[in-house]
Amino acid sequence: MSRLRTHTRPPVALALPALLAVAFLLLPLLGILTRTQWGDLATHLSSPGVVEALKLSLLVSLWALGLSLLLGVPLAWLLARVDFRGKPLVRSLVLLPMVLPPTVGGVALLLGFGRRGLLGPWLEDGFGITLPFHTSGAVVAATFVAMPFLVISLEGALGGLKQSYEETAASLGAPPVRVFFTVTLPMVAPGLIAGAALTWARALGEFGATITFAGNLPGTTQTLPLQVYLLLQDQPEAATSVSLLLLAVAMAVLVALRGRWTGTPVARSAAEAPKPAEETPPPVRPGGAAEPVGAVAEGAPRDGGRWPLHAEVTGFNDLTLDAAAGTTIAVVGENGAGKTTLLRALLGLTPRAHADLVLGGTDVTALPPHRRQVAWVPQDGALFPHLSALANTAYGLRARRVPRADARREAQAWLDRLGVGHLARRRPAQLSGGQAQRVALARALAARPRLLLLDEPLASLDQTTRAHVRHTLRTHLAGFGGVCLIVTHDPVEAVSLADRVLVLADGRTLQDAPPAEVTRHPRSPWVARMLGRNAWPGTASADGLVLAGGGRLVVAEALPEGARALAIIGPEAVSVHRDRPGGSPRNVWRGTVREVTAVGSRLRVLVSSPEAPDLVAEITPEAAAELGIADGVEVWTSVKATEVTLVPL
Repeated sequence: MSRLRTHTRPPVALALPALLAVAFLLLPLLGILTRTQWGDLATHLSSPGVVEALKLSLLVSLWALGLSLLLGVPLAWLLARVDFRGKPLVRSLVLLPMVLPPTVGGVALLLGFGRRGLLGPWLEDGFGITLPFHTSGAVVAATFVAMPFLVISLEGALGGLKQSYEETAASLGAPPVRVFFTVTLPMVAPGLIAGAALTWARALGEFGATITFAGNLPGTTQTLPLQVYLLLQDQPEAATSVSLLLLAVAMAVLVALRGRWTGTPVARSAAEAPKPAEETPPPVRPGGAAEPVGAVAEGAPRDGGRWPLHAEVTGFNDLTLDAAAGTTIAVVGENGAGKTTLLRALLGLTPRAHADLVLGGTDVTALPPHRRQVAWVPQDGALFPHLSALANTAYGLRARRVPRADARREAQAWLDRLGVGHLARRRPAQLSGGQAQRVALARALAARPRLLLLDEPLASLDQTTRAHVRHTLRTHLAGFGGVCLIVTHDPVEAVSLADRVLVLADGRTLQDAPPAEVTRHPRSPWVARMLGRNAWPGTASADGLVLAGGGRLVVAEALPEGARALAIIGPEAVSVHRDRPGGSPRNVWRGTVREVTAVGSRLRVLVSSPEAPDLVAEITPEAAAELGIADGVEVWTSVKATEVTLVPL
């Protein structure tokens, strides 16, 4: 379907100046085109002086491009990735040659690298290098004025690249230099190519700094722009022809970039965009069980190690974590509780918290992230888009110097075991959400980690896909020899995947217990609500609980008077009536229905009351129809005292 566009009629007050601006820019170009003697064009461009100047310009511009890449790429990375004192000053120095008059730049180069400059005498006496009036001087001048185009373009591309890709690569065992060349540069290639093209074009057309610093010596420093300057004095027709050549080169570069310099994305047609594959359930072995992660598949050797965890985390997070080998811990808590900070501290990737980390009896605290053998799967998976599923999965093995053939064979075995082996040749953009998450999990497990960190791995999936991936994850964590931490907001994941649930609040441990214990006695209102239960904080009194928000709650088993506690009421224990109920309920409130939502085959009804906090009741659709439940309906709710559980805080 074609995109509908709205046509806005521009006001004359804006359209007229805009047209004048276009004419102002276009007229000089038309002047070159109309004044060019097309019949003599070949003769002018093939003259010995022009050919010699063209060869020299190409030599100088290519050397300038090489120097700009050698020096400018690390500088762009530094500006984009590292915070340091004086960073604004360094960026200003990068931009300065772009706004500095070229002749002033030439004078500055003379005073810096000339025979009487700051560095020139040392270069000449120590190395016999004289830059002025030499081809190398023309290269230096061209590099000085052209390199900023590369740095600025690449810095912008690096700034738009999510660091999770680089951090994930480090967690797979890749050292920083390998991450830079195998992940960072390939992913910012469009920005790098755009900057390199602009740098080369600017170096090819450099005039002012070159003639001031390197002079105008035929065959040595007389580049094509300088040749145009000389031809204007004696042969203006030839100067016009050479100018046309430089104009054509500049236009060709801009057309080839197609807006990349300005940050305009290059649109892809519908035919070019890859279509993600349909999600399919993970295959199972004969007999109905998926192959466990502990089984040794052909091409996937494992060392069978066991790596218990001990971590003392300080900073924003302040807790001690101990876990036996093979333990899976669900980390839950409100937004800002420190869940992701905990994972990043274990990885060694955040200054907000520090972890003294021991894995399998080995202290890895002082090791950089790529040597800790701690694999991380971020929420979006962070699959490298320029690599296939197979190459993604083999990345950690290759980073650990496993031979290519062995790494690809083991990676294929992991993909097969997670049910996506048939997608090994596809890029991440061609995978569905569930398939991509399984590939990300395969990549992490294939890297042979001792600690596995999963940051909401199923959050972005639909319910059906989430169930498939949850089944796969549960099966393949069963034989994992290390410890796995899963950050989640899903109670089903916390209960079905984890051996323990770690509840965080303000970076500290609020509760660390088996899922059944957390489900029965949650110590946090947020966790109770996550589990679908009503949670009312208050203070114990003689006959029950004085609620923090006002009102009283009668309970069967009271706590010592004055103790702070959390009242847990299951939604299935809440009765809903149209009239005030009689009989045994001790807790009865009048309220108004504010929301009705479906949860599976039942309905959850949110009731607001001036006498008690909001209360969620769970009823059948038949009961809702019989009671006439709808938003705004007045109802009565009741809870038996025996259905209230008090959890001391």
